[in-house]
Amino acid sequence: MEVSRIRALRGPNMWSRHTAIEAVVSCQANELNLAEMPGFESRLRALFPGIGALRPASAQRLPVSLAHVLEQAALALQAQAGCPVTFSHTHVTSEAGTYQVVVEYSEEDVGRQAFEAAVALLRAAQTEGGSFDIDATLSSLRELDEDVRLGPSTGSIVDAAVARGVPYRRLTQGSLVQFGWGAKQRRIWAAEVDNTSAVSESIAQDKDLTKRLLQSAGVPVPIGRPVDTVDDAWEAALEVGLPVVVKPQDGNQGKGVTVNVASREHLEVAYKAAAEIGQVMVEKFLPGSDYRLLVVGDKLVAAARRDPPHVIGDGELTVKQLVDKVNADPKRGDGHATSLTKIRFDDIAVARLALQGLTPSDVPEKGRRVILRNNANLSTGGTATDVTDDVHPDVAARAIAAAQVVGLHVCGVDVVAESVMRPLEEVSGGIVEVNAAPGLRMHLSPSYGKGRNVGEAIIGHLYGSGHKSEDGRIPVVAVTGTNGKTTTSRLIAHLFATCGLKVGMTNTDGVYVDGRQIDSGDCSGPKSARNVLMHPDVEAAVFETARGGILREGLGFDRCQVAVVTNLGEGDHLGMNFLNTVEELALVKRVIVQNVAPSGYAVLNAADPVVANMAAVCPGQIIFFAADRHHPLMAAHRSQGKRCVYVDGDQLVAAQGSWRETIPLRDIPFTRGGSIPFQVENAMASVAAGWGVGLDWDTIRRGVASFSNDADNVPGRFNVMDYRGATVVADYGHNGDAMRALVQAVEVMPAKRRSVVISGAGDRRDEDIRIQTRILGAAFDEVLLFQDACQRGREDGEVLALLRQGLEGASRTSHVEEIRGEFAAIDRALERLQPGDLCLVLVDQVEEALAHLSQRIAGG
Repeated sequence: MEVSRIRALRGPNMWSRHTAIEAVVSCQANELNLAEMPGFESRLRALFPGIGALRPASAQRLPVSLAHVLEQAALALQAQAGCPVTFSHTHVTSEAGTYQVVVEYSEEDVGRQAFEAAVALLRAAQTEGGSFDIDATLSSLRELDEDVRLGPSTGSIVDAAVARGVPYRRLTQGSLVQFGWGAKQRRIWAAEVDNTSAVSESIAQDKDLTKRLLQSAGVPVPIGRPVDTVDDAWEAALEVGLPVVVKPQDGNQGKGVTVNVASREHLEVAYKAAAEIGQVMVEKFLPGSDYRLLVVGDKLVAAARRDPPHVIGDGELTVKQLVDKVNADPKRGDGHATSLTKIRFDDIAVARLALQGLTPSDVPEKGRRVILRNNANLSTGGTATDVTDDVHPDVAARAIAAAQVVGLHVCGVDVVAESVMRPLEEVSGGIVEVNAAPGLRMHLSPSYGKGRNVGEAIIGHLYGSGHKSEDGRIPVVAVTGTNGKTTTSRLIAHLFATCGLKVGMTNTDGVYVDGRQIDSGDCSGPKSARNVLMHPDVEAAVFETARGGILREGLGFDRCQVAVVTNLGEGDHLGMNFLNTVEELALVKRVIVQNVAPSGYAVLNAADPVVANMAAVCPGQIIFFAADRHHPLMAAHRSQGKRCVYVDGDQLVAAQGSWRETIPLRDIPFTRGGSIPFQVENAMASVAAGWGVGLDWDTIRRGVASFSNDADNVPGRFNVMDYRGATVVADYGHNGDAMRALVQAVEVMPAKRRSVVISGAGDRRDEDIRIQTRILGAAFDEVLLFQDACQRGREDGEVLALLRQGLEGASRTSHVEEIRGEFAAIDRALERLQPGDLCLVLVDQVEEALAHLSQRIAGG
């Protein structure tokens, strides 16, 4: 078995909406049927008993190959390690013994490691006596998953966003997350939101400054001051009166905090712990319980009583053994990934034991409660009990005031009081700290009581609630097809810009934001789409979505408002990536249709049956377009009161039921009055997309009327130029369907003699290269063949030979030349032009060739 081309599909893809690892797996003849591999399954189950039933994931009940086993092993390893994964699939390709294995992952690093481990497992099971440490493998996967997945606080906010339909993207391996797209994006870092200032965060970290600000606002706080030495700390303790609290002036998560310090010896230990964090302060110890109140915006959304870490004696185990037993609970971990944290057993714990007359080796009597720390932070091993419903309105008001005085939008307010059921002033309680980016674990999964959906409260703060709620999305239109994608994408973007929106657009020429190019090259993949959705100025986005990007990585967005499929025709790039037919290519192209929002539209070419069939997989509604309004599919769609766009005489028509909107074709300049059929199709698709996103018809009319398809606006897409009385057309067409469309377009343009400049892409099938000149040979008098610098795996002269083969028996072509270099071919074609001639230049290096052509034409 050989595994190659492992990919991470990071967005919706041709297999599912799940993120997944995809690999090409080639099996030997003896690995194609598990039934013909004696002893393999028994050895496999001995090494990994949790793999489950081995069966092909298909209705055809094909034999179980080693590739199918690999699929199930990679999924089962993740599931056994606690990852929430359920989807896997093995696809039988057209190549004998070759499969595409797809396995869902929740974290990419974990998915890759699980896949590698599954390969190692199968290798071990293939030989007698092979070894595989399943316990170590699962432990490693669990540890990696804990390291890379979002913690419970950030995870709860992300989960709330997903439930509301707000898109998100993790920006780092840590807790920095973007919600929403473009101009509607918001960001969080753990439980801190982007509109909280660094000044407010700094104030919260300075405990003494915070206390002074709260005191000035009438919020009850304990008295105390910063100290510089142990002696100064003891002096301060005597000033405010024992017992006291010793803590860092700048700290968080309860690190270095010691409470109820009543002796010089205990204070020295506490001072040392706090000094390791930073400047130390001493303040009056308030009697009562420790409460954490969570404030989001101007509301108290949760409250919990925190109890210090402790153990209960059983009359048999020592204190240290009791702590180890508690820490063995799988709910307790070393960090913040689990609902509880392991109890720390350090000098502070030993000192706290001494106050109770105990040492670590003592055996407390049965039922005795042994306190290991006075502060009750979960990060030191404490527990939490939900008390949200018990908080007195006055206590809530004080907590909200504390958060607002400091300037925190999400704030953890620490209160010490006998009870929160009465005002703090009545129970001699006070607010001892406020915390930016507070941990949410105690509210999400308290040790006792009801969990609170605090993640939803934070998302509600970011995006509103009730009738004012938003989902953080901007209009997104995805465009795919064989031909016309770029022109259609540019026209849709122009329609958005016409109504005043700042548009982000990706296509095969680059990335554009508000009309400015910010990246160049072929940018029709998911990375470019994600970059546009990160741009803070973008108010609408249009993505040309190529086959290659979907295959490599999936989509760069979770769903779109409108998906446009221009056409498939005979297809392009066939014979690559196991896609040999137009129907197989459609499985890739239709991914954008499968991921239309339920309230959105798929704009489909009704005259292309393979495209029209995509309607069956669209979660939203359909707008069909075709020049022929009497096409059966169009007629049926219209009769059902659904949306259609078509041509009626010299009018482009949008119709739904008895409602009609018309645009004269003469008012759509790039169609040349409707004389260029493929540009009319591009116009219909674009108008339908504008309709689907809700643009008004005045905007659509103004947009199509002002759209120019010159070399500056739509480079290489039927750019028409004049040269010494001759007509030059530059286009990027590079497949049989494009040639037919171009021939149809130039045939209506008068010309004494027609010539064409063409090369071929070496990564196409031989017949795909030949068919282009076969079509052109019947329409052009002269054909100038050129070979460019990149033959894409072909031998020197091989592409030219295939193009010449396509011209054999040409009914019109009488002159053929072979030229080395694209620019040289353009120069030669221009030299041969006479007034009244027409030359079609099929550019390969679009920007460079058009620049050269424009320079020559400008020079006369």
